[in-house]
Amino acid sequence: MGLRQLVIDAWSWLNYKPVMADAGRPGSRAFPELAKTWVPPHEMRRLAAYKVLASYDSNQAGQLTALGGDASALERRELGDAANLVDTALGYLLGSEQKVSVEGAEHADEDTPTPGAAEAAAVQKRLREWADKELLTFRVQQAERAAVLLGDSVMVLAWNPEKRRPTLRVYDPGFFFPQWDDDADDDFPTRVHLAWDLPADDDAGLKARVRRVTYELGPISEGGDEAEESPATGARTYPWEPGRASNTTCYLTDAEWLLEDLNGEPLDRLPMSKASFRIGADGTELNRLDLMVDFVPVVHIANTIPDGGEHWGRSVLARVLQALDELAATDSDSSAASATTGTPIIGLAGARLPVDRATGKPQELQVKAGAVWQLGETGRMDALDTSPQLAELRARVDHLLERIAANSRVTAAGLGTLDATEVPSGYALKLALGPLDGLIGMMRLAREHKYRLLFKMVQRLYQAGRAEGWTAGETLPARLAWAPHTPTDRGAVLEEVVKAYGAGVLSLETAVTMLLEAGYPIKDASQEVERIRAKAQQEAEVRMAEAAARRGREEDEEDDAGPGVGEERKTAKRESEREPVGSGR
Repeated sequence: MGLRQLVIDAWSWLNYKPVMADAGRPGSRAFPELAKTWVPPHEMRRLAAYKVLASYDSNQAGQLTALGGDASALERRELGDAANLVDTALGYLLGSEQKVSVEGAEHADEDTPTPGAAEAAAVQKRLREWADKELLTFRVQQAERAAVLLGDSVMVLAWNPEKRRPTLRVYDPGFFFPQWDDDADDDFPTRVHLAWDLPADDDAGLKARVRRVTYELGPISEGGDEAEESPATGARTYPWEPGRASNTTCYLTDAEWLLEDLNGEPLDRLPMSKASFRIGADGTELNRLDLMVDFVPVVHIANTIPDGGEHWGRSVLARVLQALDELAATDSDSSAASATTGTPIIGLAGARLPVDRATGKPQELQVKAGAVWQLGETGRMDALDTSPQLAELRARVDHLLERIAANSRVTAAGLGTLDATEVPSGYALKLALGPLDGLIGMMRLAREHKYRLLFKMVQRLYQAGRAEGWTAGETLPARLAWAPHTPTDRGAVLEEVVKAYGAGVLSLETAVTMLLEAGYPIKDASQEVERIRAKAQQEAEVRMAEAAARRGREEDEEDDAGPGVGEERKTAKRESEREPVGSGR
């Protein structure tokens, strides 16, 4: 089956797949759930691409290929190479740990802290407490694995009045349907849908439904309900922008529709007259509920920096998907060749075959240990040797793995397939890891602004919820700090820090931060600085006390020895102090 249309978009690298050949309804045969009437047509290729990538992650790419017409693909061996590539890239992206960092908080413990440093340190402490309670590390790993595999991920924040803190949830990017406004700033959509199917439950008497959660920015309604034609709007002052009135708020709608009630209406125009609205924990109907914030609490994370005019990221598998297909096919051929090598095909001439007494027909010979075949005087046995072909197939597997490592930029050193004897020095290893450094740098850059946005929303939700300790004022910039993605030479870093700090070209805070980034077991840089200074002060006080005690003992000895001896000792001490250090050499 050839390509029906030439389509160049964010998922063009999948056009070679038969399930993606139909640009209008891709995957309609392989993924019948995408044929739902409410799914927007322009989102079909994106959703089908997610399905294809998920099949590689679960070793089902052969089944997907078989649905395209290649029945032999069902016998294809898939040994987890795609999942290994995703998990390896994810591990390098995340590093050993992630921490919330607020700009300026590292200067709070200095002798002369910079203005606002104490406030930044307090906000950083509260954000880290929130991160611990909301299992941020776990949520980040959930979101990032989906982003690395599928190219996109979605995180949603919501204020929980019972817990008195924002909650964080990760959603499948296939549920995410942003509505872009061509007339507005397209960096952030003003309307976002999260939608998915709910299967029928015969035991509970529930029919098949579609659930849609909508976040939408709109003018503030004075009466609590906003009319569509001529709303009465008001103004509100948000705690993060004191002194500035805003007439914008975010509305939440959470509703369900029976699939049988839909007659081809797209997701954005489902009939509200047939909707069944959900009820919140406090008994409020979730129909245009005013969230009392002026932003959409949804963060879309892209794995890569999108091209101009695009909003979606690209999977780490995108450039090597065909190579993974080749690798699976080669593995299957290698398995077949190993079977004929271990149990070869044998040709016999002039053999006396045993006869089955029941049927009178010759019995089939089996190649097994201890078998004895009787050959005539002119008998001959020939074995088919397939070991050269097996060796060639194994060499091709190694070649494909090298290609995958190079083209994905994870590198053979990053995947752990590089022979250590081939690396002559640490500098050569650093050069070998160069493409991986560039890949991780690009992936972290694509996420930098999104996590800053996430922590800004967390602070503002705390302010909107009037949580204890969160006063009105400007939101402080916070970011997610990543640990180094490759091993660091701790000894070299320690030597550099000691020399630079001893020479006075580095502050103690910067020195401790460098040790923290190098992987030393330092939990908190500011607390470590405080402990170092406290220990230094304690040691200085001990030395001063010892010196005072020593001077007291010397004075007592001089008094006991008499005035003449005391004067001689003082004179000798002054002479020794004037004597050059190297005079005795």
